[in-house]
Amino acid sequence: MVRSTRKFKSEVDAKLFAMQILAKGWSVSAGTLNPHQPKQIVGPAQIEQWADPGLGG
Repeated sequence: MVRSTRKFKSEVDAKLFAMQILAKGWSVSAGTLNPHQPKQIVGPAQIEQWADPGLGG
């Protein structure tokens, strides 16, 4: 299993990247980095809804 971490300047950029990864059929998760509060973690089961504006993300 290969794991990669990337930082983005905006949440929109992170969502666009997540959608690209999902389109490839890969697993993706997202979250905030310290010291950002409140901490947010989006797991693979919720990532599509979080990233897709058409699904309320």
